[in-house]
Amino acid sequence: MKAKTNGIDTNYELHGKEGAPWLVLSHSLACSVRMWDPQIAALKDSYRILAYDTRGHGASEAPKGAYTLEMLADDLKALLDALGVKNPHYCGLSMGGMIGQTFALKYPGVFRTLMLADTTSGFPAQAGPLWQERIKIAEEKGMQPLVQPTLERWFTEAFRKSNPGPVDGIAKLIASTPVAGYVGCCHAIPRINVTARLKEIKAPILVLCGDKDPGTPPAMSEAIRDNAPGSKLVMIPQAAHLSNLEQPALFTRAMQEFMAAH
Repeated sequence: MKAKTNGIDTNYELHGKEGAPWLVLSHSLACSVRMWDPQIAALKDSYRILAYDTRGHGASEAPKGAYTLEMLADDLKALLDALGVKNPHYCGLSMGGMIGQTFALKYPGVFRTLMLADTTSGFPAQAGPLWQERIKIAEEKGMQPLVQPTLERWFTEAFRKSNPGPVDGIAKLIASTPVAGYVGCCHAIPRINVTARLKEIKAPILVLCGDKDPGTPPAMSEAIRDNAPGSKLVMIPQAAHLSNLEQPALFTRAMQEFMAAH
């Protein structure tokens, strides 16, 4: 389904039963709603789930130009308003976690809980050239050269070898991400800098992180936990960046227990 949000067409899906508590799922860079299929299947009997494609991804519109995390948060706010979503739980992974932090600071009181997976509240200055290099590759050669190195960061070697189906599914999502959307978000991501403001977020926070995540390593999740009073950190064993896909049962159980407690 599509909704006009903040000037663009945003693709979204609704799952689960009406009247149940809302749960919003926000995916990583170069993915789509499909990244959340295991969680949707496991949680749809208990929650009303809104999964959406971020600006520039999946079946959402991909305008050219640099995006900002504030823009992506505004997109989500417009979508929640259009659909009448009130007081949702929120789970965002990687870029989705950055959108969630930005949203919670800009629109306090909206989220019932905030689940931040394999993400960060701030990058070191030396990360800047890395993102510029990814932008350059995408603009000059398209998405295909980015597929393999991304898969190597996102999944452990053991998982890549033994789970070709899910890995191939994600490879296809990366390859099919619009260049304009990928580049737009690559301008937004490295600018996140909210560590000092995490204490302002009143919603209960759960931080999840694959213990073998090289992209947003455990130290970044620990920094969120240490700067968000009352937050809880769950390490997902034997998982890299897409911990929700590498260890879906453990990831989903942590979500369920946290949402049930709030």
